[in-house]
Amino acid sequence: MPADNTEHSDTGVIVVGAGPTGLLLAGDLAAAGIPVALVERHEHGSELTRAFVVHARTLELFDQRGIAETLVSRGRQVTALRLFDKAVVDMSRLPGRYPYMLATPQYETEGVLLRRARDAGVQFVRPAELTGLMQDTRGVTATLADGRTIRASYLVGTDGHRSTVRQLLGEPFPGRSVVKSVMLADVLLKDEPPGGAATNSIGDRFTFIVPFGDGYYRVISWDRSKPAGEHDPVDIEELKDIARSVLGTDFGMYGPRWSSRFHSDERQVRRYRVGRVFLAGDAAHVHSPAGGQGMNTGLQDAANLSWKLASALTGGPDLLDSYEAERRPVGAKVIKGSGALLRLAMLHSTAARTARNEIVSAALHVPLTARRLPLAISGLWVKYPAPKGAHPLVGARAQDARLRGESARLFGALRAGRFVLLDVGGLHEREAVDVAATGRLDLVVGLDPDAPSMLVRPDGHVAWAADPEFPDPKGLRRALREWVTG
Repeated sequence: MPADNTEHSDTGVIVVGAGPTGLLLAGDLAAAGIPVALVERHEHGSELTRAFVVHARTLELFDQRGIAETLVSRGRQVTALRLFDKAVVDMSRLPGRYPYMLATPQYETEGVLLRRARDAGVQFVRPAELTGLMQDTRGVTATLADGRTIRASYLVGTDGHRSTVRQLLGEPFPGRSVVKSVMLADVLLKDEPPGGAATNSIGDRFTFIVPFGDGYYRVISWDRSKPAGEHDPVDIEELKDIARSVLGTDFGMYGPRWSSRFHSDERQVRRYRVGRVFLAGDAAHVHSPAGGQGMNTGLQDAANLSWKLASALTGGPDLLDSYEAERRPVGAKVIKGSGALLRLAMLHSTAARTARNEIVSAALHVPLTARRLPLAISGLWVKYPAPKGAHPLVGARAQDARLRGESARLFGALRAGRFVLLDVGGLHEREAVDVAATGRLDLVVGLDPDAPSMLVRPDGHVAWAADPEFPDPKGLRRALREWVTG
């Protein structure tokens, strides 16, 4: 390839795929000062959407980037989800600032992330199709269909379940198809479902309805007894018939603005990292739509990887192997959990469905289960592995906290994309002050004297913590060297 056909030779990272995962990742990197090229095969984003729920943990990540408020204003807050007749999952008691599911079209989420990425300086390469990649000990060369090449230190495939990056790597995508010909549609309703959302299944039929916040509702329906091709049209009369049979009403469904069919797989790559190439989002894992966790899991992949790439490219510690170690188990648990919900929804016999309804309803009246299921669906449950003997908070997400000084909240302090050392006593260790002078760490003081001090990673997870009565300065110094300075 001629040398003058190589573009962006000074690029730090190539991101392939401008869906939500790629946009968040690229925006984070650019905000950290990393030159990033975002390669996307489509010239413009699609206004069609499959993902429609933004969960609490994702909203926290958006809050830490200053974009949560914009997205919340464009969606509909859903605080309860009715499952299997009488069973209700109560999201209103989730800890944190976002005790709900935000129902909003995927294109709204992408729009917010796109504006952030552009403002941060992401270089968009579109329309452009990746056709080849080669890597060596110093970087990766991506070849595009028009013959151009882009050279960078790293490449990340966020290009969906049919990922070209994954195929070029030769990585298998083991798993299986679980449902076929699921119908999707955005419709208007004359009557609102109780609580705003509804779901149920009877026999071979299943329906899920959730509001978008713009007057439309997303309907997901399936009739196992009537297989159809993925490209067959969706008939609103069939949607209404299924809704009436499983929910007792179609809520006056009319006026579809979009409809489609899809199949659902459960698959996960064995490796999230192959040398200098990484996989994230649907390129790494796909699963049942039950629980609405697909896009959210991908966004959390991006939040975990972006600051580690920035660290490796700016002289900080090389933490890149921890991306797979932390995120692959999360993907596996989401596949397992969403699959369990789907299988419960698709029970065949009347006796099994009756037992399911009673058991799930009873379980959700047990306080422990009533807390754990919303945490699992929302993504707030994620806790990364911690060293033996570490404080219980290490690896968990840091909850927002009130601060002294200019930043009123911890999540506000995290918007700079750096580590934050929250010290409730205000007596920061000398080594921490020195590290802060390098620009890799911000020092803040909390208002609650009984709260633990924490070293918080740029993705909002805790790298070190200590209670006021046991300050653990040696542990802090060790954590600073491991995570921040190298």
